[in-house]
Amino acid sequence: MVSRPQPPTVTDDVPERPPTGGLVQALDVPRNAAIGAAVGLALAVVAYLFRVLELFGPFAGTREYPILGPEGWFLILAFVLASATALLVATALTLVSAYRLSKTL
Repeated sequence: MVSRPQPPTVTDDVPERPPTGGLVQALDVPRNAAIGAAVGLALAVVAYLFRVLELFGPFAGTREYPILGPEGWFLILAFVLASATALLVATALTLVSAYRLSKTL
């Protein structure tokens, strides 16, 4: 008598997965993000102070800034500048980390 192979049984057990975050740690992403945030914040503060405090003197021409006034609008622009700069710096540092890591492999 020939026995047929039995189909594998289905279980609810989840197979163990490798630990996550190894690549993130190897590329120093948290450090790069912190440096990017610091650089972005510093650049935004300097730009905001130069514009709002008029450190180079008053700017030519007057404009109307509805609802928030000039300080509010430039604060929003400073936030956008800080976010974009932080992302750019963190990305560049992570790419440098990836390049250095690829050289060691």
